[in-house]
Amino acid sequence: MIGQGETGWTLADIAAQLGGDVLGDGQTLITQVATLASAGKGDIAFLANRKYRSQLNTTCATAVILAPDAAEGFSGPRIVTTNPYAYYARVATLLNPSVAASTGIHPSAVVESVLPDSVSVGQYACIGKNAIIGEDVTIHAGCVIGDGVSIGDGSVLYPNVTIYHGCRIGQHAIIHSGVVIGADGFGFAPDGKEWVKIPQIGVVSIGNDVEIGANTTIDRGALDDTVIGDGCKIDNLVMIGHNCNIGAYSVIAGCTGMAGSTTLGEHCILGGASMISGHLSLAPNTTISGASTVMRSIVEPGGVYASVFPLDSYEHWMRNASHIRRLSKLAERVSELEKQLKEKDIEG
Repeated sequence: MIGQGETGWTLADIAAQLGGDVLGDGQTLITQVATLASAGKGDIAFLANRKYRSQLNTTCATAVILAPDAAEGFSGPRIVTTNPYAYYARVATLLNPSVAASTGIHPSAVVESVLPDSVSVGQYACIGKNAIIGEDVTIHAGCVIGDGVSIGDGSVLYPNVTIYHGCRIGQHAIIHSGVVIGADGFGFAPDGKEWVKIPQIGVVSIGNDVEIGANTTIDRGALDDTVIGDGCKIDNLVMIGHNCNIGAYSVIAGCTGMAGSTTLGEHCILGGASMISGHLSLAPNTTISGASTVMRSIVEPGGVYASVFPLDSYEHWMRNASHIRRLSKLAERVSELEKQLKEKDIEG
């Protein structure tokens, strides 16, 4: 029978479940995943980066996941697949299934909406009025779910998540501790010395299969909604301003900040600590390297961009920085010299 036994999965069962070609003994039993360097008996390792290929000669892994062009680099049992890294992720899921929370509502929870019997609500969680909670949703301790919130089937909210009123969460979302969804966007109108608060009347709409890391904040829209597309993966400590629209299957790494009304196309990648100015658009499949600052829209899809000053010794970095400060004056001098040379050529 295909499936997980008491002690693990055979290679044949893994391949039947996930695909891939087994080379060697298909009855080899696998109990855990590991790196090539740390693997031991019962572990399956993977090679996704060529710089670790030499470790195939020294690994103690019972089996290895390999791409076709590396299949002959390991003589033991192996699974050959076109994307070893993604395959490893799926094997890790098979071997480490999540433990379902017990259903029911903890006596200390405050619930003002009707919930399906399959829902789990932890200690001191609060669920407001007219909330729509799907089947098999898990809401851990201390979460606060505002009035009129909707959460799709199979979603998991870890402790102390806050979802403000009216926001919508799709199916199979994973929202980690400390996330705040739907707080007011940073909207103020100047009036002399004062700043007049602008009511934020939109909501946050999050698609299916989205994962949001710990302590990330996603502001509600000022007028239109803030939208996170299907399949997006957002790291810890990300700030997404009001009215942003994040295209499906985009990935945003930790400590990134996005000012309001920014639009990402589908499949964009933002490296850690990226800063994106407001009211910009990034074309689909755009990649921004870590710590870059984006101050203009990007219209050509598929580009890779960076704006970080390269690391150097402090002495050299300061010297180069001083040259950069003089670039505008240097450009003026070059322009003047070119003009003088051109005049001499005409006179000659």
